[in-house]
Amino acid sequence: MVLAGPSAVGKSTVVRRLRSRVPDLLFSVSATTRAPRPGEVNGVDYHFVSRDEFDRMIESGDLLEWAEIHGGLQRSGTPAGPVRDALASGRPVLVEVDLTGARSVRAAMPEAVLAFLAPPSWDVLVARLTGRGTESDEVVRRRLETARTELDAREEFDTVIVNEDVDRACDELVSLLVGPRDDPSDRPQPIATFPASTPNPEPHQSSGTTQENTE
Repeated sequence: MVLAGPSAVGKSTVVRRLRSRVPDLLFSVSATTRAPRPGEVNGVDYHFVSRDEFDRMIESGDLLEWAEIHGGLQRSGTPAGPVRDALASGRPVLVEVDLTGARSVRAAMPEAVLAFLAPPSWDVLVARLTGRGTESDEVVRRRLETARTELDAREEFDTVIVNEDVDRACDELVSLLVGPRDDPSDRPQPIATFPASTPNPEPHQSSGTTQENTE
């Protein structure tokens, strides 16, 4: 299963809860060139690597997917080996990616279930993102531009889960991972509403042929 959603929507919190609920789950730990945030552990939350190391991973085919995100501010990707090994052994796999990564996984693995984690409202997302206090105004601005693009594309996903309550969001994801799969035409519709978007320059993004996401 692929999980995507804008920055500050609560993906990390939901994923931690999900991993405790599904012990056999392989959570693919992304490689990223951004700096760790307070409390994040290398190899657990992300593999924090330099741009040079990331380039080496691309060249050696070690990434299932990768992308430049937030206007080229950073790179993020999914190491391929652990995902392939887990799928071969029959374990459930969760890959957390950005929009570009989700599209790339869908192209490479049409059978993958794509879930989009959405905020209750645009105002809530802005408050969460600005309330972090860990990033510059320019970084926040770029993240909001990216978030707008991601929210506009949420109908590309098989299901949209509104993260108003962590336990409820986790329940829906557990059902997708280990329960019967519903027909995609019956997928839940988002209950959140967002202001109509205005044309924004789309952040430069690129994905590799072996390819992954973000935060």
